[in-house]
Amino acid sequence: MAVDAPLPQQPSDDRPMKDAEGVRFLQWCLPRLRLRWPGYRKVRRQVYKRISTRLQLLGLHSLGDYRSYLETHPEEWEVLDSFCWIPISRFYRDKSVFQFLEQEVLPSLARQVLAEGEDVLRCWSIGSAGGEEPYSLSLFWKLKLQAQFPTVRLVILATDIDEQAIARAQRGYYSSGCLKDLPEEWRTQGFDRTAEEFQIKPEYHEPVTFRVQDIREAVPTETFHLIFCRYLPFTYFVASLQDKTLRCLVGKMRRGGALVIGKGETLPQGEFGLIPWSEKEGVYRRA
Repeated sequence: MAVDAPLPQQPSDDRPMKDAEGVRFLQWCLPRLRLRWPGYRKVRRQVYKRISTRLQLLGLHSLGDYRSYLETHPEEWEVLDSFCWIPISRFYRDKSVFQFLEQEVLPSLARQVLAEGEDVLRCWSIGSAGGEEPYSLSLFWKLKLQAQFPTVRLVILATDIDEQAIARAQRGYYSSGCLKDLPEEWRTQGFDRTAEEFQIKPEYHEPVTFRVQDIREAVPTETFHLIFCRYLPFTYFVASLQDKTLRCLVGKMRRGGALVIGKGETLPQGEFGLIPWSEKEGVYRRA
């Protein structure tokens, strides 16, 4: 996977980065960041763009120069790592997943909360980017399920490594394009329209707490009934880190709790104490 041959010395500011150069560079650096190249095939050009900007800032002329810089400036690896976190999110992403949550998962979890004599259903949204996923959950609960379980509150912790993304999520302003998958009535009920944007209303903002956190390094102290971990570790992390992350996630789940991963993603092989709730929708339950 690693490529040790020197890269061509061509100025980065004279032309866009060539794909072949970028692929070789990513295949060299990603394993050192505990990330896997196959996860980056579709988003690699976004990473190229960030690296090209960094090369110009550092006054470097090629990816070969940047490799040498990384070898002599170990603190730069943290900067490169930040370039590899690509936020791809939108409201109500994967509609069928939310439909399965409505029909099966959330009613079951709400009944479990009540049976345990509690009144809070706790959810953790990992890699929450600009807040689209946790706010979708907040809207979804209040507009679709709250009436069935009036004494149960949904409380959501949303974490992401990107401080700027978390700040954007806390502001809660979105373009119309971000909301295109939401039912029209949800836009009306859930947002205040400004001149050019939509702002999430306070009652849907209130259940969500945002926190800057790197899932590779830390997890919350709380335990959760529902964990959303979509299109992050099981797409981008190397196998050993996927295994470690999944064990951490299961350790943060209540018994009978649910884990939602991305559609098309697969969990590591092994005994983790999870059983499929719907493999098609990427939903698993802690036995």
